[in-house]
Amino acid sequence: MVYCISADLVDDHLAMGESQAICMKRFAVAIVRVFDEEYLRAPNDQDTTRLLDYNNARGFSVCSSLAAARRRSSDVAAGMSGVAAAAQIGDFLAKKPYTPPSWASHLSLAPSHTFSLGVFPTPIHKWNLPNLPEGTEVWIKRDDLSGMQLSGNKVWKLEFLLSEAVAQGADCVITVGGIQSSHCRATAVAAKYLNLDCYLILSTSKLLVDKDPGLVGNLLVARLLGAHIDLVSEEEYGKIGSVALADLLKKRLVEEGRKPYVIPVGGSNSLGTWGYVEAVREIEQQIQLSGDVQFDDIVVACGSGGTIAGLALGSKLSSLKAKVHAFSVCDDPEYAYDCLQGLIDGLQSGLDSRDIVTIEDAKGLGYAMNTTEELKFVKDIAVATGIVLGPVNSGKGVYGLLKDMSSNPAKWKGRKVLFIHTGGLLALYDKVDQLSSLAGSWRRMDLEESLPRKDGTGKMF
Repeated sequence: MVYCISADLVDDHLAMGESQAICMKRFAVAIVRVFDEEYLRAPNDQDTTRLLDYNNARGFSVCSSLAAARRRSSDVAAGMSGVAAAAQIGDFLAKKPYTPPSWASHLSLAPSHTFSLGVFPTPIHKWNLPNLPEGTEVWIKRDDLSGMQLSGNKVWKLEFLLSEAVAQGADCVITVGGIQSSHCRATAVAAKYLNLDCYLILSTSKLLVDKDPGLVGNLLVARLLGAHIDLVSEEEYGKIGSVALADLLKKRLVEEGRKPYVIPVGGSNSLGTWGYVEAVREIEQQIQLSGDVQFDDIVVACGSGGTIAGLALGSKLSSLKAKVHAFSVCDDPEYAYDCLQGLIDGLQSGLDSRDIVTIEDAKGLGYAMNTTEELKFVKDIAVATGIVLGPVNSGKGVYGLLKDMSSNPAKWKGRKVLFIHTGGLLALYDKVDQLSSLAGSWRRMDLEESLPRKDGTGKMF
């Protein structure tokens, strides 16, 4: 029996405007996953007959025959890597046509184009978290690795939002967030990639609103990129709201002859929701290409709602069919359900938010505020697994997940869980005072008095 890459997956990417070489690169991973028989592998054996000659109709050379399917994996991988390397040049930051996944084609407001801003696909790997219920496996999708400056979940949304901004002729973008907003930093990076100015409205303490905000964490990156920063107090933000604040700045910029495009808090509107609809397509492809993993649950931290809207819709409509759990880090669950409903209603999904996701409270002291226990948890997970979580979103999400697993082990027993790491590492720099007593130990090295100097190879001082 011979297994091949799913034709539907290739079709989706050809429809998106990807070249044959890019498609080959994207699916090369399937070819190097070779079992003892050295066959190619795909989701099921129903595709066997029709897929053997699938490539012939489209000019692919992946597996034109049984003999090709039996080809040594090293030979195939070498050939693919050459094609992939050549195809990479010019693909990053390119604008390309977008076609939704077939299972999402009925949704409204489908984007026509997207910009390639992120480093995708992001890897999925097993995560050896401590103290899991019996038989429970946790895996992690590393969307924190979606780019160095652009890391995190916001990249998925910005690929669509900034495509619309450019299509509308904008010369600058406006967005709103907290003083250490990862979304605002990511927006500043992505905007500059596309030669757009960026204006950030950031809320901070009333004691600090009239002072220089400093060069820490996300702020450092945003300010290095030349983002224009307007500070408001948290009280002013709560009273006026993000929409009115953005509209005020937009009016002033228009009066100056600028053409601003407003991106909502967290990039969360119906267009931004398409970001994680597309992310579900990527997860679906990764599962199909691996062939041996299926997830029962998907877990993510929930902030402004766009990520969870796309994940919940995608899991419901696609082949994933995993239960989606969100841990809300800034609002009560009821408010989060209402926000989510508005986003999916904008896509005319016809679904009820409470039917496609379970939302639990994980905000603790409040948005971007942490207890010592929460920060110690982030540190302990880093020591135990090598994964650094952000203190604002992903850290609270995993903290809430493991608390729920401890309180309700039967609920999670024997399940395969996929956690979406949404980034946020840079916000830890704003927590150094709280972290100082928790960080790893250090000492001055004890040197022997008569220790002789040794010269080695290489540049050693």
